Amino acid sequence: MEQADRPSILVTGGAGYIGSHAVLALREAGWPVTVIDNLSTGFRFAVPEDVAFYEGDIADSALIAEIAARHHTRAVMHFAGSIVVPESVADPLAYYHNNTAKSRTLIEASVKAGIAHFIFSSTAAVYGMPSVAAVSEDISAAPINPYGWSKLMTEQMLADTAKAHPINFGALRYFNVAGADPQARTGQSTDGATHLIKVALEAALGKRDAVSVFGRDYDTPDGTGVRDYIHVSDLADAHVLTLEALMARPDRSLTMNCGYGRGFSVLEVLDAVDRVAGVSLERQFADRRAGDPGKLICDPSQIRSQLPWTPRHDDLDTIIAHALQWEERLTQIRASG
Repeated sequence: MEQADRPSILVTGGAGYIGSHAVLALREAGWPVTVIDNLSTGFRFAVPEDVAFYEGDIADSALIAEIAARHHTRAVMHFAGSIVVPESVADPLAYYHNNTAKSRTLIEASVKAGIAHFIFSSTAAVYGMPSVAAVSEDISAAPINPYGWSKLMTEQMLADTAKAHPINFGALRYFNVAGADPQARTGQSTDGATHLIKVALEAALGKRDAVSVFGRDYDTPDGTGVRDYIHVSDLADAHVLTLEALMARPDRSLTMNCGYGRGFSVLEVLDAVDRVAGVSLERQFADRRAGDPGKLICDPSQIRSQLPWTPRHDDLDTIIAHALQWEERLTQIRASG
């Protein structure tokens, strides 16, 4: 199918970290793309100039209807939302408003516009503190913070909506997303980001004095927390494949974990940053943070059985190298105004 004959995909939060990579992946797969972003945490420079862009809010039903009609939108990829766990604890109502209530409005607008497919940016935070290290979708969801609940509530709304209306959905539960576009077209650009690799690279480039390591007494080989890191471009590819799977089978929906199935400790990540960036980071050890499990690794069996997904960047040094390349470019972008 030629791109001109394909329906347009609306990407919410398409000027943000993961959303901007999804835009690139969709275009490379031949899908016409439209982006809506209110730029509260996103950046206009992250969206290619030739992509139709609307600065607006996903809760603006009239705007969603206008976009859907003008661009013949057939599917939504929904990335817009708030993602900082401690912030969700401090201000839960803001998270239930921004992540859950606004998603409800977007889902309703999608149904009214005749949009048939909805891909949702969910999170492994829906699992809370699982009792097993390798987490599958069969594990009962039990969030321990408003961020996780706000995402799980949206998953439930989608499941109920799919039973009542001609729409199917894919809910992708991310583990630790890292890295950047290999061509340095976009990457993690948010000030004050809390992602370990982003923080470590800022320290490597002199933007921070040190890196805090929270907890060194976990039941792990070196005592620090172990996480499953997935390259953001591989994650974006998974979204495109999910879209195509939903289109091929309108009678089914998919809920899938997104990760590689193996983990690295905090110290292993920092050693890799030292290696890739040619630095020696100062580590400042601190107490555990409340609610942090010692080990959290994805069981990717479901996504690998449902999609023809073959990760291209499953290598920690590669993830860090791409993130470093973007961090250096971001410095240049900001210096140029």
